[in-house]
Amino acid sequence: LLIRGLDFAHLLLCRTLTAQEEIRMKLLSLAGLVLAGAIVMPSPALAAPVGGDSEVQISGGAFHAQGSDTGAFNANLSYGYFFNPVWELGIRQGINYTFRDKGSDFWTATTTPFMHFHLPLGIFVPYLGGGIGAAYNDRDITGVIGPDAGVKIFFNPQTFLNLGYRYEYFFSKFKDVDNNSNHGNHIGAIGIGFVWGGTRTTK
Repeated sequence: LLIRGLDFAHLLLCRTLTAQEEIRMKLLSLAGLVLAGAIVMPSPALAAPVGGDSEVQISGGAFHAQGSDTGAFNANLSYGYFFNPVWELGIRQGINYTFRDKGSDFWTATTTPFMHFHLPLGIFVPYLGGGIGAAYNDRDITGVIGPDAGVKIFFNPQTFLNLGYRYEYFFSKFKDVDNNSNHGNHIGAIGIGFVWGGTRTTK
């Protein structure tokens, strides 16, 4: 009976050690993932635009015309300049290709100067702003205006993923802006951007 008791105690100890080893391995794996993330992700002090930076971004997405079943794909290329870490002035060139079930497809290009206010929060940089410019195709030209917002997620001090949204509507005269504000396009886009030119200091 004593021998059986000793055998049972030995078995229980082995199982306890095995469970401890499993927990230790899981903790080591978790620590490795955290360490890898710390290596891959930039320092919060560096991962943001700085004054004097230029920015180039390319993005694509889709929009839905409010009040209809019309949809479209869009692509955008933009350039911006940061006066300081929060204020950016830029210009965006876009092309939209609209698909309609009951009608002909058509394209529309937009050229829109914009102003953005950024809120640097480490690797996450939310922004809010708006733009006003021109929309045109092979048949017509009109004005375009609207707000936009989004967040830039920096993978390193100078490269980011942008998740953006803007609402734009068209007008032929400034007095028509308020009247047309409920008949615009909701546009969501995902893009990749790069900033350079500003002075960055390592802390």
